[in-house]
Amino acid sequence: MPKPPRAWQRMLSGRRLDLLDPTPVDIEIEDIAHGLAFVARWNGQTRGDYAYSVAEHSLLVETLFSRMTPGISPRWQLAALLHDAPEYVIGDMISPVKSAVGPGYEDLDTRLTAAIHIRFGLPATIPAAIKKQIKQADRISAWMEAVAIAGFTEAEADKLFSRPEQSLIRGLSIQLRPPVSVRNDYTARHHALLAEIG
Repeated sequence: MPKPPRAWQRMLSGRRLDLLDPTPVDIEIEDIAHGLAFVARWNGQTRGDYAYSVAEHSLLVETLFSRMTPGISPRWQLAALLHDAPEYVIGDMISPVKSAVGPGYEDLDTRLTAAIHIRFGLPATIPAAIKKQIKQADRISAWMEAVAIAGFTEAEADKLFSRPEQSLIRGLSIQLRPPVSVRNDYTARHHALLAEIG
């Protein structure tokens, strides 16, 4: 009988994460931050000397979400920061590829998301209203990225994403930085939010 294919990945922390049955005890924020800092958004098709990483995108989404929902609980800010966390092991597939892959990708993403949430004290499934607000922040971030670094005109970005209110994005910009800097900022923000949650 053939040996089943390996479905776990060894992390730099030494943890072995089973992608078919992920458990919270095998998840570490340092692994997530490291992985996301090296995963490129837009399949790397962006201007600049550094890839725009999923970690940098996640920091921006959390900032946008927090601006959109003043006074929101830090636990939901943490959920916004972690909204793409499964991509530290499954990568950032652009929407057309997700469509081509089909429901298998979504099932994998859902399992990993639940384990990550439980690991950091969040419910396995985020309330629908919060998830919708995070998604809106995600779409605004995508609009900003599309126009700033991915070669889209504003008119093209308007059709695909959400054009933000200027007051919401005032003072924000798309950052292109070395992965180690982004990794450190992502980890620091995670720790700060956990401290606020208590």
